[in-house]
Amino acid sequence: MQAIIVVLDIGKTNVKLCALDAMTGTLLESLRRSNDVIMAEPYPQADIEGIWRWYCDGIVQLGRRYAVRFLTFTTHGATAVCLAGHSPALPVLDYESDLCEQTSADYDPVRPDYEETLSPALGCGLNLGRQLFWLAHTRPDDFARVDTILMYPQYWGWRLSGVAASEVTSLGCHTDLWQPQRQRYSSLVERLDWQGLFPPLLRAGEVLGPVLPELARELGLPADCQVINGIHDSNASLVPYLRHLEVPFTVISTGTWTVMAGIGAPLQGLREQDDMLANVSAFGDPVPCIRFMGGREWELLRDADDCDLADLQRVLEQGVFALPSFSSQGGPFRDRQGAVIGPADSLNARERTALAALYCAQVTDYCLSRLQSAGDIFVEGSFARNAVYLSVLQSLRPYQQVRASEDSTGTTQGAAQVIPGCDWAGAALAAPVERPEMPGLADYCHRWRELVNGQGR
Repeated sequence: MQAIIVVLDIGKTNVKLCALDAMTGTLLESLRRSNDVIMAEPYPQADIEGIWRWYCDGIVQLGRRYAVRFLTFTTHGATAVCLAGHSPALPVLDYESDLCEQTSADYDPVRPDYEETLSPALGCGLNLGRQLFWLAHTRPDDFARVDTILMYPQYWGWRLSGVAASEVTSLGCHTDLWQPQRQRYSSLVERLDWQGLFPPLLRAGEVLGPVLPELARELGLPADCQVINGIHDSNASLVPYLRHLEVPFTVISTGTWTVMAGIGAPLQGLREQDDMLANVSAFGDPVPCIRFMGGREWELLRDADDCDLADLQRVLEQGVFALPSFSSQGGPFRDRQGAVIGPADSLNARERTALAALYCAQVTDYCLSRLQSAGDIFVEGSFARNAVYLSVLQSLRPYQQVRASEDSTGTTQGAAQVIPGCDWAGAALAAPVERPEMPGLADYCHRWRELVNGQGR
């Protein structure tokens, strides 16, 4: 039977189970389900049991057709599972809940300075430290039972192998828990005496051990199937590029979030007020980043499944502008209320979708300038298939080459490529985007910048 790597890829909107050829990295199959939040007491929570049942069913299906060699995991950030023994002590809080802000008056004085963690102060539960602090103060009896805190990718590895581990890409993702420049836990962890709750650090890609024997029998897996220490999804997207490209370059990982990682960009250029941060790569290095909720905003603005440059031209001619922001969940414009101005009623469904792509490209360009992006720009994920977004971005940044990844599984590929012996050199190749002729685009974008900066209102 063909040997495969199975990657559980948990995004904020969707969950995927991907089977990759263990020799070439070729995607063979992909299963998908929505990632629904359970709106229940005591607070909105991640559906970890629903994901687990679906995952097990998927593993059984794949195991009938392939020899499953490795199991690994990549997930969104700002999520952890607090264990008491062999079970969660508390439900896993949905990071989009604003309940954490109830204790911000007590949390903010103890959270580390930005200069220490390069983690901006964020709303809702986007700072994992804020989540844990809220849980400790609002559910003290339950939190007192916690003996292990697992980052989200590591929870799934523990559930399959029984081995608890920590890992820096998730610890370093705007959590307030990590010092990326010193590669150690932050003063918050020490101040609140949480050091003993985090298990030993292991690198992404390290083998945790074989699948637990009882699970191997239940799921029909080989006894020697190995469970791999997982990785944060945006950092997984970086892995193929970090292995094979020369600095500088920028990788844009797109999904619910649009995350721009400036490899070679200056750390001293980061600004907390712009929601800029340093993520931590799979190799432990700080990576200057900026992001906004591009996929979520595109969904809110669009009205059709597709559009083209002719639809975009109509938007430019009509002078309809989308001004940030349509999500309060991060980004340099998170504190502004979005608006569409101009004759929006004149646009049809495809043209409204072109406006959504134009808006996301303009915010991306704004963020790339803040990041001091240099070198080629590689677009991963959903926006890599959005021709209008790519064309506008290339037109706005003519001094850089925009490249669209032809691989729709960037996070999945990266999660697999950190496994020793699974380094597929071709994964970082991406097609260059042509710069089309779009009359009126330059003037339109200049006007958009004026409106964003508060001029001409």
